[in-house]
Amino acid sequence: MKLDSAGLEVLSRDACLTRLTATPIGRIVFTDRALPAVQPVNYLLDGDQIVVRVAIGSKLAAATHNAIVAFEADQFDPATRTGWSVTVVGAARAVTDPAEYARLLLLPLTPWAPGSHDHFIVIGTEHISGRHIR
Repeated sequence: MKLDSAGLEVLSRDACLTRLTATPIGRIVFTDRALPAVQPVNYLLDGDQIVVRVAIGSKLAAATHNAIVAFEADQFDPATRTGWSVTVVGAARAVTDPAEYARLLLLPLTPWAPGSHDHFIVIGTEHISGRHIR
C-alpha cells in the first residue's frame, strides 16, 4: 500500500475506477464565462468513461462540449472518519454517433433532475487519482 505525504492511501487506477461505480453522484468542474464552475450530476461509469445525461440546451452541455473538465466523486462516513475521493481530468465530448447514443440510452442512467435530459456527455479518464482514508 502506497501512502501520500499526508498518510492517505494512494489508489491505483483500477481502484479509482472501482470506486467510481460505488456512488451515483459526482461533480463536474468546468469553465463558465472564463470562471470555474462546479455542478453536481448523477453519472454512470461505462467501461473507463464517465457518462452524464443533461438537457441539450443546458449550460453544462454547452460548456463541456470538446473541453477539458475535472470530475470528482467521493464517499465518506463521518462516524468512522473513513472514506475515499477520486478525481478525474479528461476530455469531455457530446455523443453524436447514433449507434453510441442508442447504446447509452440502454444504460441504467436515469437523471435525477426534472425535465428532458436527452443529451449525453462522455468524459475520458486520461488522468485519474484517488485517496482513501482508513
